[in-house]
Amino acid sequence: MMQTRILIIEDHVLVREAMALTLAQVGEGVVCEQASNATDALALLEADPDCDLLVVDLMLPEINGFSLLGVVAKRFPDVPALVVSALDDRESVQRAMKAGASGFVSKASPSNTLIEAVRTILAGGVFTPEAASGSDGGNRNRRASMAFAERFQLTAAQGRVLELVAQGKSNRDIAEFLGLSEGTVKVHVSAILRALGVTSRAQALLLMTRAGLRV
Repeated sequence: MMQTRILIIEDHVLVREAMALTLAQVGEGVVCEQASNATDALALLEADPDCDLLVVDLMLPEINGFSLLGVVAKRFPDVPALVVSALDDRESVQRAMKAGASGFVSKASPSNTLIEAVRTILAGGVFTPEAASGSDGGNRNRRASMAFAERFQLTAAQGRVLELVAQGKSNRDIAEFLGLSEGTVKVHVSAILRALGVTSRAQALLLMTRAGLRV
């Protein structure tokens, strides 16, 4: 059985342990490691960078979660991060996403929201509070979008970009949302178009619509 390694970075022991119990419900083979601060977390990643997901609190001692996200984005760019924080105002969410997070869940959310967020990000998607408050139709469309990306063998990063392209976001919007440079987004979009066998965003959206996605 393949393992899914999740590293929980949270300074409160009871919260870490509760998260680990919740994340065990994500699926078989989930292994949760725990760190109480950014320094310990980075040491664990240095020792073994083969990690599937980071779950990061923003209010960490010494090095806060925002700074940690920036370090991880530079040193471990293939490791996605989900922020789980009590700081759930719009500014904090946007700042976390710009810093490199692939998702954000408020600590006030129910456990099933955390599970959904983890599954979405592990499948290459992006999860935000707006996604959590969406209808079940929105959830179905996200799952369909992930299946579409997998069908064309897109990488996790390309899948995240494609999801935002389908929402009509410009390269600049996508860059700002994901905390990437606009040049990097352009590279991802070009690769996506090649993988889909089309030459424009309009053709890509038409292909997605024919596949049953709502764009």
